[in-house]
Amino acid sequence: MKWITDMMRTLTRTHLPIVIPARFRHYTAERPYIRRHGYVDPVERRGLLAHQGTRRVEEMPVYRPKDCWNSKRALFGQNDYIDILGNDNLHPTKILYNVPSWLRGVSGNEYQVLLRKRKIWSKGIFPIARPTKWRQLEKRIAYLYRYLNQKTKTGMSPFR
Repeated sequence: MKWITDMMRTLTRTHLPIVIPARFRHYTAERPYIRRHGYVDPVERRGLLAHQGTRRVEEMPVYRPKDCWNSKRALFGQNDYIDILGNDNLHPTKILYNVPSWLRGVSGNEYQVLLRKRKIWSKGIFPIARPTKWRQLEKRIAYLYRYLNQKTKTGMSPFR
């Protein structure tokens, strides 16, 4: 009688699928793995030198010397030593033509530069013409004012 119950158990278990774990890898023979797609090797590896291949040999460009006496090269550095060699009538900061007026001769931190910028720009049309930039300038000055007064340490006070 036991063999009948065993047979019944085996018949009821046969309907379950058999699960075999398998991994499908990308380097199987069905689908090759593509490495360095679009890379062209600059070194020619076919045989000995000199190669006759698909690569075009570019000729050397014709040598054309630079014009040493054009105005940009000839006048480069002409005002570097004007404060040493010249008289006291002309200050080196007066020669900086390509620098904005609030930056000429400034030696200070960002807060001092922005204060000078605000002082110069406030007299013109800038606050009306560019209100967003003006507001950003004011906000940055206010932030730096708070930061410098609250977060940075100063020297010892003589009153302590």
